[in-house]
Amino acid sequence: MLVSDAETSQTALYRAAMTYRPETPFDSIESALEYMSYLLEATQEAQKQVDSEIEHSADHHLARRKQAMELVSYKLTTLASHVSRSRHLLRDLRTLRRLLLEERGDSKRTESQTG
Repeated sequence: MLVSDAETSQTALYRAAMTYRPETPFDSIESALEYMSYLLEATQEAQKQVDSEIEHSADHHLARRKQAMELVSYKLTTLASHVSRSRHLLRDLRTLRRLLLEERGDSKRTESQTG
């Protein structure tokens, strides 16, 4: 049976994906997802502190500081939204990778059973 270049290439990609070991903490989807979870948690903690600071700056002498803290609050809210969306995208990518690798594994098993 003659194997096409495309099948050989797919097999090589599959083997590389199965044997790949990350070199840095951010080399895998899982580690990036973990980092984003920590970032979201830190953002939420900072948001609580800023909200508390805004409540305590009711004095008219602190009006400029209150405006700055409200801007910080807005930026933290925006960052938290982006991080949350990024986590969702990473989870989707992880799921798709698992589906693709499992599908390739299933097709390899089918080929070996028929061959």
